[in-house]
Amino acid sequence: MSLDRPVAPNPYELLPSVASFDVRSTDVTDGAPLADAQVADAGNTSPQLSWSGAPEGTQSYVVTCFDPDAPTPSGFWHWVLVDLPADVTSLDTGAGAESASLPGKAFHVRNDGGTSGFMGAAPPEGDMPHRYFFVVHAVSEPTLGVDDSASPAVVSFNLAFKTLGRAVLHGTYQH
Repeated sequence: MSLDRPVAPNPYELLPSVASFDVRSTDVTDGAPLADAQVADAGNTSPQLSWSGAPEGTQSYVVTCFDPDAPTPSGFWHWVLVDLPADVTSLDTGAGAESASLPGKAFHVRNDGGTSGFMGAAPPEGDMPHRYFFVVHAVSEPTLGVDDSASPAVVSFNLAFKTLGRAVLHGTYQH
């Protein structure tokens, strides 16, 4: 079965331009298929991420994983981690687990699967390859101003006004 629909645009190219900085991963290669560890029915484990070169004035970070290719008008949020302290520049593999100990006052908001923390890739079987954008957002405030009951859309709305820079890495997966 293949869903007959166009490929969604890169959502980060549609946002206002902000400074870019570097994000790397020992678990995800930019543009390459995700490892089983990042797939929902295999490992369901968030990847290691490290970043550098964030813009001056960065006071915190938000880390997200978004699939614009999900068969919904709004895509699918797999991970939203809010209020990482500005002195944190890496996350270990598995930091997206619901039970993970997070630095400072950082917290997860629920993903579109309804749980807090990272939810691995899970596109419909036979669908086109999906892209999973792992993004580190450099934030101009020490806190984004939301709590753990916020939706990913509310987090994104707040990011629109408080993002100084963005580092983007993406992997792919097809079931």
